[in-house]
Formats: sequence, C-alpha cells, structure tokens
Amino acid sequence: MPLTSRSDRDHDRQILRLAVPAFGALVAEPLFLLTDTVIVSHLPAPALGAVGVASTVLGVLVALCVFLAYGTTASVARQIGAGNTRQAVKQGVDGLWLAAGVGVAIIAVVWPLASPLVGLIGAEGELATQAVTYLRISLVGVPAMLLVLAGTGVLRGMQDTTTPLLVSVGSFALNAVLNLVFVLGLGWGVAGSAWGTVLAQSLAAAVYLAIVFGRHRAPIRPDLAGIRSAGSAGIALIIRTACLQVVLATAATMATRMGQEQIETHTIAIRIWTLLAFALDAIAIAGQAITGRTLGAGDVTGTRNATRRMVGWGIGSGVLLGLLVIATRPFVPTVFDASPAVAGSLLDLLWVMAVLQPIAGVVFVLDGVLIGAGDQRYLAWAGLWTTLAYLPAALAAVLLGGGLVTLWLALGVWMTARLVALGRRAHGGAWLVIGA
Repeated sequence: MPLTSRSDRDHDRQILRLAVPAFGALVAEPLFLLTDTVIVSHLPAPALGAVGVASTVLGVLVALCVFLAYGTTASVARQIGAGNTRQAVKQGVDGLWLAAGVGVAIIAVVWPLASPLVGLIGAEGELATQAVTYLRISLVGVPAMLLVLAGTGVLRGMQDTTTPLLVSVGSFALNAVLNLVFVLGLGWGVAGSAWGTVLAQSLAAAVYLAIVFGRHRAPIRPDLAGIRSAGSAGIALIIRTACLQVVLATAATMATRMGQEQIETHTIAIRIWTLLAFALDAIAIAGQAITGRTLGAGDVTGTRNATRRMVGWGIGSGVLLGLLVIATRPFVPTVFDASPAVAGSLLDLLWVMAVLQPIAGVVFVLDGVLIGAGDQRYLAWAGLWTTLAYLPAALAAVLLGGGLVTLWLALGVWMTARLVALGRRAHGGAWLVIGA
C-alpha cells in the first residue's frame, strides 16, 4: 500500500503551489530591508539609530494592520470556493477601501504624536529629531502600505501567491535602488531612505489596484456596509495580533532589565526566530487560502484532510528547521560578530529555539487554518488566555533570578499554551462553518 494516498498528494501539490511563492515573498522583505540598513549605516550617527527607533513605531502599526491581508484572504477564498467570483472581487474591494481609510486615519493620529512616540521609546536630541523626520515621511506611505496588505490578501484568497511574490521582489528591489540613490547619491540622509520606501510602496499599491480594478474589472465605488463588515471582522484579529505584540514586548523589556549583554543576545535570537517563522508562516498562508476555499465549497472532509496534511508539513518543517538550528549553532555567534559573553548565552538559547520549532510549526499552521475559516473571535480569546499563561512564567523568570534561557522557556510555555488552545479547537467542529 502506498505511503501517501492520491488525495494526500493532491493536497501536497496545493500546499506547495501556495506556500513556496508565499515563502519567497516573506523572505524578500527582510532581505531588502537589511540592504536598507546597510545603506543607512554609511551615514554619520545617529542616523541608523533614528531609523531603528522610527521603524519600531511603524512595525507596531503594520503588525496591528496585518488583519487587512488575513481577513481579506479568508473572505475572498470563501467566495471563490462557493463559486462566487464576482462577490469575491467585491469583498476584495471592500478590503482595499478599508485599508485606504485606516491608512488616512493613521496619518491623522500619528503625525502630531510623532515626537512623543519616539520620546516614549527613549530617543532624545538629534536621535529624536532624525527619528521624527523618518517617521513623518514614512507615514505618507502608510495608506499605500496597507493597500499592499489588502491587495495581497485579495490575490491569496484567489489562490494566487505567485503575483504577490513578483510584486514583493520588484518593490523591495526598487526600494533598495531608491535608497542607494537618495541616501548616498543625493545626500538626503534618513529622509532619502524614507522617501525611497514611500515611492516603492506607492508603486506596489498601484500594481495591486491595477490588477484588482483592471484584470478583474472590480467596481470602484465603495460599499459602506461591506467596509463596516470587513472592519468588524478585523477587530478580533487586531486583538489577536496585539496579544502577540504584548508577549514579544514583555520578553524584550525583561531581557533589557537583565543587562546590556542579555538584551543584545535576545535581539539576535529574536531575529533568528523571526527568520525561521517566515518559513513556517508560508504554510500558514497556504492554510488560510485552502481552508477558506474548501469551506466556501462546503467540503468539510476536504478541509479536515487538508488541515491534517498541513499539520504534517508543519511538524516536518519544524523538525527540519530545528535540526538546521543545531547544525549551524556553532557558527551563528560569528555571523553576528558577538562578544564572548553574548556568544555563550546565544549558544544556550539556540538549543531552546531548536526544540520549539516543531511546536511552532503546528501552531503557525493551525493559526492560519482557523484564520482561513473565519474563526477570528476564537483566535482573539485564545490570544488573551495564552498571553495570561505566558506573563506569570515570564515574571517568575525575572523574580527567581533566572537568565535568558529561563525567559525563553517562558516563551516555550506560551507556544505550548497556543498549541493546546489551537489544537483543541481544530480537533472540534465548531470552526467548520461552510458556505460563502
């Protein structure tokens, strides 16, 4: 008897068709942003620090708005599965209008608060001045950035992750070129870096609008009821994302309180964790698109089988990444030019990180599956409860005098709590709501 059935092989092809381009798009962003960092690093201090401070504020805003991609993917995929292509495009347009509205609102709110926000992070003097400059120019591109998120969600919902890959690579490559010209060629400093990103984001947004309104001939007129519906569905995803941000911010704060070497080690470890998460998140994106489509088509059995198969891919990918972390562990401190003290702590953390990868693989997949099912309300509650499970563990790590390994074990408690919460939900049937 074959090890895999024909149905499993079909699911594998669908998963890979969606996940591989999604992985490419996810990895393109940090690679090109790293290029920007290298370019800005050639400027006199405190330019690089200013970009880092402003990017922290922008990063929180983008994280909270990721619902524009996730929610749109789920709603569009359901309509595609139900055979309602016209309605799928209409819901995509609602997501685009919501993105534009949220982007304008962010400019109105954050622009006058730019100075207090960078001050809250701890920036002062010239560092604060340059950070405010970068932040305010970057705010001009926020509506375009959010349109890109929503446009990505529309195409993912239509089972197309290749076009977002091409747009992502093209826009980030343009961003790198513009940064090189504006920052080093024209001498615009951090303002040049910000303008380069704004122009690249605007072009990417224009491409998505051309695809949705041109190729799919979508109606341009906004539907207020549809926009309100998309916004209501996004609230739960905002709560879920905010919980993730609380966990990460708490970990960074506690690492900072442990000392300079500890926060340096933690920063490197989080960067590695984030890079590994991109690989696992690609399967989650496939999960969003496939789950929405199969439930929209009323195929509960197909949804169950696809979920089982994606969980298998998540476990396998997690094990592979864990082994990769172990294999490359001796060389990682050298890559980051870590001091002996930081290197020693980092080597210890990498063991914990490797062990957590299979758990993360399942968690990310189930998170994507439930988002694709439109089970956002449960995800919001799960986010709250798992955060409450994490905070006492993290607090105990500090009060009991534990080091970074103990703090990362607390992150392991959080990931395990997420595994239990998402696993129990996926095992049940309340999330298997069929139809458009």
